[in-house]
Amino acid sequence: MATLALSQKSFNVDRNFYDDRNYPRGMKRSGDFTLAEAELLEKYGVALMALSSGTRLPVTEEEQHFVDVCRGNTTVGNTIERAWLKYQNIILTPKQFHTLFGRTKIEADEEIESDPDSDDLD
Repeated sequence: MATLALSQKSFNVDRNFYDDRNYPRGMKRSGDFTLAEAELLEKYGVALMALSSGTRLPVTEEEQHFVDVCRGNTTVGNTIERAWLKYQNIILTPKQFHTLFGRTKIEADEEIESDPDSDDLD
């Protein structure tokens, strides 16, 4: 795992990143991220979002490397890039819906109702 040594200008933002749509209770409480990953996303997430979407141009070599990682041109080099890719993978993967009732019960009930041997013929 690469150590994180950023220059002062890299990923500089004036506010924290919060994704209220996907994490209304916060990233730290979600269980999807370690505390270190959640802190990195909160601290640098605004810059990471802008860089990955192209609304902000990279200023430093670290930012350019991050953009290259987002485009798939190079491999992950530090924990910020790894945390961002993990975040992107989680929010872009559809959530699975689980229920206690499955289709097999519904299909079994329909077969019972349509069974011709169970009809009363008086």
